[in-house]
Amino acid sequence: MVGYDPKSEVKSISAVEVAVAGSASGFVTRALISPVDVIKIRFQLQIEQLSPRNPLAKYYGILQTAHRILHEEGLTAFWKGHVPAQLLSVSYGAVQFVTFECLTELVHNATPYDTRNFIVHFVCGGLAACTATMTVQPLDTLRTRFAAQGEPKVYRNLRHAVVTMYQMEGPLTFYRGLTPTIIAVFPYAGLQFSFYNLLQQLYKRVMPSEGMNAGNVKNLVCGSCAGVISKTLTYPFDLFKKRLQVGGFEQARAAFGQVRTYKGLMDCAGQIVREEGPVGLFKGLSPSLLKAALSTGFTFFWYEFFCNLLYALKDTGSTKGQES
Repeated sequence: MVGYDPKSEVKSISAVEVAVAGSASGFVTRALISPVDVIKIRFQLQIEQLSPRNPLAKYYGILQTAHRILHEEGLTAFWKGHVPAQLLSVSYGAVQFVTFECLTELVHNATPYDTRNFIVHFVCGGLAACTATMTVQPLDTLRTRFAAQGEPKVYRNLRHAVVTMYQMEGPLTFYRGLTPTIIAVFPYAGLQFSFYNLLQQLYKRVMPSEGMNAGNVKNLVCGSCAGVISKTLTYPFDLFKKRLQVGGFEQARAAFGQVRTYKGLMDCAGQIVREEGPVGLFKGLSPSLLKAALSTGFTFFWYEFFCNLLYALKDTGSTKGQES
């Protein structure tokens, strides 16, 4: 169902319904994975080695980090920045899926290529993600700032954060880290969509089964695997983005350990390799893979679920209208 398919009945749902399904998918997924995302961001922003043997390392393991955050900041800390994060997820989901569906339909109507082709899904998925990223980048920066701040808080609420950042750092601060984001998001999202499509085809061959439950399991498994593969291949750029997004925010990061200032993408990459070694490029990979598996799996699962639900409601309504 993900992507235009002339053989699918569900192609009849409108762009508005696709946007609703994408937004609902983003909303539910974000609420479920927020704790993992907070842990991942803490790992990515820590300069010290993620090891229990390093006495300066505040965080070094998923369970240890979760316990420390819970003890020092309380349960709500796992949903720090949840409001901008939800705005991000809802907006991103709508823009991404609407753009992807429109692009794959354009490919079907204007080119001889098969819309289920791996390369078609890669290109359309990458372009859809870039469009969505450009739309929601300010919300992503806000979410990162909220998740990264410790106690005492620098920003009291969303409005205070927007006003403070604008006055102190200027409007361009909301687009910090955009370059590595765009560089990373095209292949990352492209691989997500293309591997999801490929894995679904393989799943059908290995485990041919019918029914709603079987389809739900397939969507979740294929989405999770696609997320792990794509995240592993593009992870360093996600790290660069997070480091650049908290630039100018050093005073709130002092409680977590050392802080660094980066002049740009290449300077950020160079400093990380010099000071933290090549392994530093993959800090936070373990919670990121966990998040990618859950996030991508849930995103495709809920998107397909809501598309089917909207189609079923429309079909039921049209049937009743014909009977009356």
